[in-house]
Amino acid sequence: MTAAPVEPPAAHPAQRRTLTVLSIAQALGGLSNGVALGVGSLLVAQVTGREELAGLAATLLTLGGAALAVPLAKLAQRRGRRVSLTTGALLALAGAVTLAVGGALDAPWIVLPGFFVLGGAMAVNLQSRFAATDLSTPERRGRDLALVVWMTTIGVIVGPNLIGPGDALGVSLGLPSLVGAYVISAAAMAVTAAVLWTSLRPDPLLESRMGVPVEAEAPRLRLAAHPRALAAVVAVAAAHATMVGVMALTPVHLDHAGQALGVIGFTMSAHTAGMYALSPVSGWLTDRVGARATVLAGAGILLLAVLANLLLPVALAPVGLALLGLGWSASTVAGSTLVAAAAVEPRLRPALQGRSDLVMGLSGAAAGAAAGPLLGLAGYGGLNLAMLPVIATVAVAAVLATRSARADSVTGATAPTTD
Repeated sequence: MTAAPVEPPAAHPAQRRTLTVLSIAQALGGLSNGVALGVGSLLVAQVTGREELAGLAATLLTLGGAALAVPLAKLAQRRGRRVSLTTGALLALAGAVTLAVGGALDAPWIVLPGFFVLGGAMAVNLQSRFAATDLSTPERRGRDLALVVWMTTIGVIVGPNLIGPGDALGVSLGLPSLVGAYVISAAAMAVTAAVLWTSLRPDPLLESRMGVPVEAEAPRLRLAAHPRALAAVVAVAAAHATMVGVMALTPVHLDHAGQALGVIGFTMSAHTAGMYALSPVSGWLTDRVGARATVLAGAGILLLAVLANLLLPVALAPVGLALLGLGWSASTVAGSTLVAAAAVEPRLRPALQGRSDLVMGLSGAAAGAAAGPLLGLAGYGGLNLAMLPVIATVAVAAVLATRSARADSVTGATAPTTD
């Protein structure tokens, strides 16, 4: 007698609304970051009078996003996604206002902390991709996560194009040049906070816990006790470090090679398109062929990016940078799906996700900081070659993150993972 086919679980009735709200917030957050980063280095150079400090804008924004990831994840664990994401958006709003004030006063001691606090926007964007999976079915987890990641594309494209109008707005308000961009950034984060607070109902994380007994005290996360979850975190961080390490110094390499600003801009646009434009494809592959295969494919594309940067003439740099973004997209979407479905207790998942975002941010910041000395010592080719062991780490971590539960039986982490 043939057994009846098992019907896949039905989608939660609130999932479509959740994805819509998170997508709107993601687009607005990306817009805020796009405007802020577009003039960030110029603002730092303007208020400090030292061009060599211009890179602090991106560094502090990244570190702020990493530092806020864990406390916002803990807040989500206690109070839900709505409170956590809204809090992050309000912090980013405070950061944008701080930058506007510091720029108006020409005060670097106000501007630099402002970039750190503005990192709340980055923390919200990262946490939103996990919030998209709270009510997902296993068959759609990768695609739901990828949809929210893809919405960043809108902000990344629109944001830099608002720099000019923002500057004109600021000047009309009597503000110095460059400061008006942060008025737009603040407005975007204010709308983001309002959308999240009023519309993210029911709270997806709290809704996912309905019917689950509430513990008097939330358990503490020990990654060493969850080796597959740890491997998933490492896979995401290593892919991010590879991307940032090469991307951060590519404009400098192209400038030294005599390429025009238009070529440099087009190269970075190709990179951004690779990162976000095809993320829904990465999500579809994650659901159809498995997270392990998709992360391994991402690692392979990262390897192709390194080879392209080593072998192709400098005029074809957009090819290598587009591949770099595409490899990051596949590895990060699939790796983040592994983190979202990791074999840990449900109440530990927000903590794990926050820890992943922290490690991801710190890895990117470390790679960006190391890229400069590597470029000086070994050139652009040496910088790319230095990424080969990091890419190998992505592949090895993906395999370890998806090994059978029996292999982890000594740790007690026996829940299934996406393979």
